[in-house]
Amino acid sequence: MKKVLFSITAALILATAPVLSAQFEPVPIGVKLPKKYTQEYIDSLADEYKRVSNEQIFHVALDMLKGTTGDFSRKAILGYNLTQEPVKIEFKDLSELNQAYATYDAVGWKKKGKLYIYINPKHKAAPPGALAALLSHEALHQDEYNSLSEETYAWTMEATVWCDILKMYPESNDTDSQLVVRENVLKQLLEKGNYTNKYIKKTVYANEGYKNLPLTSPGYEY
Repeated sequence: MKKVLFSITAALILATAPVLSAQFEPVPIGVKLPKKYTQEYIDSLADEYKRVSNEQIFHVALDMLKGTTGDFSRKAILGYNLTQEPVKIEFKDLSELNQAYATYDAVGWKKKGKLYIYINPKHKAAPPGALAALLSHEALHQDEYNSLSEETYAWTMEATVWCDILKMYPESNDTDSQLVVRENVLKQLLEKGNYTNKYIKKTVYANEGYKNLPLTSPGYEY
């Protein structure tokens, strides 16, 4: 009888153990994670981030923002933003929004009063640290308006967060990733400007994608 009971108990454990992971899209195979991000630890993040995304790679990326300048953005994504609702994050073919966005790395979007961050699927295998830096940028766009000043602030935030990430998680610097290449360019611009936005601002103002943006937008009036 004891053996039978043990078998039943073991079967129940096996049947229920993977349920939490199964509720979410797992981190893509081949993505290198910092050592602390065991599957057990990743699963423990679910309660905090389940309203934001069903993809565990974004749970990890958001957790990596803790202790960085981008923790402000992490809290904004959780709901401390103009809508007072969590920002939804997902990978999405950006050409579905607008053909002009097809090659963009990410887009912040507002629809029916809710905020979304859509990441280009070409970055699915990017290190979560690089995704964290990108998310810190996109979380700053919280309304229908945008401007050169807003983009300058957002790019500077992204570059600063990437510097923080590299100090905390140096293994994030996987230069085979297109997104890491982007982050390192921003880091170089930040360093060239002695950690001011001098060269990032020049790059933003010269960006063809921003040529029709006004100088300022609500909250970014400098």
